[in-house]
Amino acid sequence: MPLKERFRMVVLALACCLAGALALGGCSLLGDDDGGSPGSGGHAAASHPAKGTGKDIPYDVTPLLKPAKKYFGVAVPGAPTSMKNVDAYTKRVGKQPNLVEYYAGWGDGFDATGVRNAWAEGALTLMSWEPFDTPVADIAAGKSDPYIKEYAAAVRGLNLPVVIDFADEFNGHWEKWGTNDVTPAQYVAAWRHIHQTFVDTGATNVIWAWSPNIVNPVRDVRLAPYYPGDAYVDWVGLIGYFTTGEDNAFDSVFGPTRDQIRTFTKKPMLLLETAAMPGERRRADVRRLYAGVTADDDMLGFVWFNHKKRADWRLEASPLALKEFKRLAADPRFGFDVRKPS
Repeated sequence: MPLKERFRMVVLALACCLAGALALGGCSLLGDDDGGSPGSGGHAAASHPAKGTGKDIPYDVTPLLKPAKKYFGVAVPGAPTSMKNVDAYTKRVGKQPNLVEYYAGWGDGFDATGVRNAWAEGALTLMSWEPFDTPVADIAAGKSDPYIKEYAAAVRGLNLPVVIDFADEFNGHWEKWGTNDVTPAQYVAAWRHIHQTFVDTGATNVIWAWSPNIVNPVRDVRLAPYYPGDAYVDWVGLIGYFTTGEDNAFDSVFGPTRDQIRTFTKKPMLLLETAAMPGERRRADVRRLYAGVTADDDMLGFVWFNHKKRADWRLEASPLALKEFKRLAADPRFGFDVRKPS
């Protein structure tokens, strides 16, 4: 082929590439060395759904942040590593939970199997990350960075949505990371450091739940100094129980905490851990729980703590309360498949 003709064809090919680059991500006139389809080099992500089911696109948690229906959650022994107790709970209450909470110590590995197990049944996992043996100040100072980076990489690698709360009940004196041992500044610095490490690792498939205990037993501890900021928090997760000997109206249990938090953030709230103490008021407390969550558009739902720990919080311990819980759980406003939130 004459040199002039070769030059003309190269110019035409380059013009084609420039004109079609945005639409095609490549140029078929120049061919593919690897035999793949045109535009496949470095642009495969474009073929994945927007919610990010591909490994190269972080899962988009946005539709799960404030869905149209309420979360119907539970914490049961052994879950989500085994879903046996979740399945038994589902049979008792007549509805599949779509949020499964579990507890992990600082230093534990990421339970990818458990997250997959819950996801297969249409549920998110919510991990309460508890630094029992590591000072919060050390975490803030970067002394746990190799562990955090490894954990974040595992979360990113699985690429399913997960909810994480770190050092919950921080406003209580009863936890190792509570008010007797950790200052608000140390807590905030640790939270932000963990969050930023996840972001830097690309693990944006996390919903971050900031989780104080209700203020009723610790009214002298202000929550605002412990708040990491809206840029670092997706949900506010309240921890509080209906107990005997107290005013158990929903607003009495959760109202003071909710009202205080609303002075510094409008993030949606979840009852991240709740239950009602056994006794003659338990059935009424179950009604109060459902009515309070239903009435508040900013309340995302609740997680029932179905454990026997300090008290028997299990629904099966109170047949009448279980029957009432099951009746109210049938409300279609509670529960949805998290794999199809819209």
